[in-house]
Order: sequence, then structure tokens, then C-alpha cells
Amino acid sequence: MKIEDAKILVGDDSIFARKQIKDVLIKLGATNILEASNGKQALQIFEEENPDLVFIDIVMPVMDGNIALECMIAQKPDAKIIVVSSVGSQGQLRRAVAAGVKDFIQKPLKESQIEKIVRTQLEES
Repeated sequence: MKIEDAKILVGDDSIFARKQIKDVLIKLGATNILEASNGKQALQIFEEENPDLVFIDIVMPVMDGNIALECMIAQKPDAKIIVVSSVGSQGQLRRAVAAGVKDFIQKPLKESQIEKIVRTQLEES
């Protein structure tokens, strides 16, 4: 799938982090980017929009990112979910990996990391 055709959800309580990811995605050619500022909103958008790729933070208000991603994977086991986090403990990361996330990016974000994940998850699938 080409990035131009993909629906991508970016869930993070940091507007700066969302903008950073969104800017890289736009630079790569993405045109359909959805945003969520908490885990509950991310899950709701996931259920309504069925995105092709999800970037989600672990530590978020209203609903923890791990709970949201576990619900997403329960609904769509082949969901392409990427954890983006700076403060997630090893336990939280292990929980996300056990749930079935496809990859992990450590903040601060690097454009090359996002580009590599997009190419791996969308263009090579």
C-alpha cells in the first residue's frame, strides 16, 4: 500500500509529538492523517475509521495507551500499531509487545525512524 492511500492515526497527548509525526508523514506523502489526544479518543477513531497504521503513546490521559492498543488488537488482530513513548517503563513496553504491537519508537523522535516504519508496515506489506 502506498502512503498516499493509507489512513494513519496518530494518538499522543502531546500536541508537539503529534505535529512532529504528522509533519514527517506529510513529507512522506500521507494525505489522510487522523489525530487523537488520549487513549479513549484513539480507540474511538480506530473503531470508526479503521486506519491502516497507528502510532500511539503509552502514557496518556483518560485511557492508557496500552489499554487502547489492547482493545484495538482484540478487534483487529492484524492491526499495524506502533508504540511511540518516552516514559514507558520496560513493563509497559513488554505489555505492548505481548499484546501484538508491530514496532516501538523511543522519543525524542527521529524522522528516519518514522520513515523506516512507514516503509516497512505499509509499502512492503
